[in-house]
Amino acid sequence: MPSVIRRDVPLAPLTTFELGGPARFFCQVATSEDVIWALRWAADQDLPVFVLGGGSNLVVGDGGFAGLVLQLVAQGIDFRSQGDHVLVEVQAGQPWDDVVAAAVARDLAGIECLSGIPGTVGATPIQNVGAYGQEVADTIRSLRVLDRRTLEVRELPAAECGLSYRNSIFRRDPGQAIVLSASFALRPGAQPVVAYRELAEALAGRGRPSLSEVREAVLDLRRKKSMVHDTNDPNRRSAGSFFTNPIVGADQAAAVVAQALAERLVQVPEEVPQYPLHDGRVKLAAGWLVERAGIRRGLRMGPVGVSSRHALALVHHGGGSTADLIRLAVRVRDTVALRFGVTLVPEPVFLGVAWPAWQQTG
Repeated sequence: MPSVIRRDVPLAPLTTFELGGPARFFCQVATSEDVIWALRWAADQDLPVFVLGGGSNLVVGDGGFAGLVLQLVAQGIDFRSQGDHVLVEVQAGQPWDDVVAAAVARDLAGIECLSGIPGTVGATPIQNVGAYGQEVADTIRSLRVLDRRTLEVRELPAAECGLSYRNSIFRRDPGQAIVLSASFALRPGAQPVVAYRELAEALAGRGRPSLSEVREAVLDLRRKKSMVHDTNDPNRRSAGSFFTNPIVGADQAAAVVAQALAERLVQVPEEVPQYPLHDGRVKLAAGWLVERAGIRRGLRMGPVGVSSRHALALVHHGGGSTADLIRLAVRVRDTVALRFGVTLVPEPVFLGVAWPAWQQTG
């Protein structure tokens, strides 16, 4: 039998927003056998199950969750050479930045730009965590998962995970499987990736930066945006970027550029951040859209607001509710949609509360 299943456990302290009600039932699990036991117990009680990671990408409803919350707590990092790579197998409960720090210390390239991202390893493939020109999809070799339907443990190759921009089969179908561990293929002695313009500018003049220099530069950039947890930072109660960068058709992207030029938001088309994709679509910058739509950094709506350092980060300043946060998020989304015709999609997972659908009125 695993750890005792507890009743009415507050979830707010387990999330970076520090918002939301309790879990009706809560259990910490360390092994696959523990997970199977807990899933069977929940099935016998006819209860829904939610797997909690680090709580850094989660919005919990004020009423909490009327089911069982499982928290995977197993940790461990194992390094094993395989050909010209080093395979790094990590347990799901391991804090992600610990893995990046350990890899950089061993001169293993591939995840250095993902420094400072909060949360646990088990959550990283679910939304295909990415930043500063890297994604975990670049290095994931395989996942060890528990099939929630058959309760069998199996190895899932990266090619079968459906990893795409902030998405995966696990996010599209949360009831499919639970990630128990992840294996990453990193390159010993390889040069770091410096593909992101902001990062390249931060490293300008350093010649060929080392992995540790890239990691420190990334951490510095994230600190300036309040994207590294600091108990003294007034923007700390946040999930980082609340909205993903929208991917639109080429015609819609061209319309945004034309509108920006017509309204003199930019002087030349190149000033509108956009990134052409291989399939002909275009990725726009959500933060640029938010600010150009008139949502300013530091905006307050009672106990919640927009970060004073990053337009995409929504912040709980204390004493608020999830309902307050969602009202703010909807206001941001609707303001951008009405101004540019682009509907932003939230990045966090919603538990015990639904994200309101966009409905244009008037």
